[in-house]
This record gives sequence, C-alpha cells and structure tokens, in this order.
Amino acid sequence: MTIPEFIRDLRAHVGHAPLWLSGVSGVVVDDSGRVLLTHRADTEEWAVVSGVLEPGEEPADAIVREIAEETGITAAVDRLTSIDVTPMITYPNGDQTQYLDVCFLARHVDGEPRVGDDENLAVAWFSTDDLPEPLAETTRHRVARALDGDERAWFRR
Repeated sequence: MTIPEFIRDLRAHVGHAPLWLSGVSGVVVDDSGRVLLTHRADTEEWAVVSGVLEPGEEPADAIVREIAEETGITAAVDRLTSIDVTPMITYPNGDQTQYLDVCFLARHVDGEPRVGDDENLAVAWFSTDDLPEPLAETTRHRVARALDGDERAWFRR
C-alpha cells in the first residue's frame, strides 16, 4: 500500500500507534449496472476503491483521484451514500489505523479498468448478483447502501 508522505511523517513520531484518519470510498457503476472492484494486495479481498484524503482535499475530489490512480478509469461522483467509521485496521507492517469513511456513488465516464498501482492485484467489473469472494465486509455494506434505492445518505444513528 502506498503511504502518503504526511502519514509517513506522522508515523515517524507515533510509530505503529493508532491513527484516526479521514478516508473516502466509491461504489463505481457502469452503464450496465456493474460494480467496479479492486483485488487488494494487502488483504487479498475484493473491495470498492478507497483511499486517504490528502490534507485540505475535498472528499469528492479525493475519490475521483483514487479511482483514477487505482483503476485507470475516469469517474464522476453522483452523490454521497454513507458516512461510517471502520473498525481498527492493523496493516502487515504493524501500523494501526481507524478511518472516518465518506462513501460516494460514482459512474464510469471513460477508460478501461487496469491495475494502476501496487495496492491492487486486479481490477474488474462485477454484476451485483455475482460479486467475487473473498469480499471485504465493508464493501458488502457500501455496495448495499449505495444501490438500495434510498438517496438519503446513511449514517449510524
């Protein structure tokens, strides 16, 4: 996983101690209603595109950037779908992080999916009736919320 420079700087001070970070994720759909998923190198699970906001970056801009970086496609954000807090994540190097995740529904605009960085092993479109395994639990939740037909953003109440 590519670690942003500002996080490397923080880790120089706090080591592997838990960090609270802002993240974004995107449920990207094409004209056929298929969902774009990445096969993550760190967990070996299939997941929606996600990433860390850079300092001062707008969340919708961040997910469009992450989608382009990780999959090579151009996407446009349609709407906010959910705001959520992830469980604490411990990465293979021992770093611990918990994210405030802002999830968006986005639509494919242009390009063919390809692996764009070292964070993923594969990128592909999937029918919502035939999602791959192993599928990250957070992805199952994000896809369900984004595509449930309720245009209100979900948050835990």
